[in-house]
Amino acid sequence: MEDEVDRLVAAWRRERPDLDVEPLEVLSRVSRLARHLDRARRTAFAEHGLEPWEFDVLTALRRAGSPYQLSPGQLLTQTLVTSGTMTNRIDRLTGKGLVKRLPDPDDRRGVLVRLTDDGRDRADQALAGLLAHERALLAELSAGQQGELAGLLRQLVAPFDNVPG
Repeated sequence: MEDEVDRLVAAWRRERPDLDVEPLEVLSRVSRLARHLDRARRTAFAEHGLEPWEFDVLTALRRAGSPYQLSPGQLLTQTLVTSGTMTNRIDRLTGKGLVKRLPDPDDRRGVLVRLTDDGRDRADQALAGLLAHERALLAELSAGQQGELAGLLRQLVAPFDNVPG
């Protein structure tokens, strides 16, 4: 079975036989897959009335466990956005009634962001929908193949995720 990357690699081998284009065999597929997954995830979230960024913030709070709250700084770390972006996101989610701001009992100047019941329900429903979509996307792979692929991707991603700072 041929895919678009096979055609791209063949063209580069024809046009630049002096270059080893083998990395494209893997990384171009990863890049294309990321774009396809982004589209699929947007669809899954839209079915629950959420944008991808909303899902990211709500599920970060949901994973925190009861009482489902984090500081804005903790949310920054988990979602990899700037503080200005996070402030805007918290404002928008507060306006939708999905989160609320509370004073931080350990820091008079600080706040905590907590999921509302509606936010928790929305996060749970969107996660279940996402997992159903993603199970379907992986259906062509056996459980063993999925485990092997997860391990190989972990090897590629871990150095990026474990960079200090």
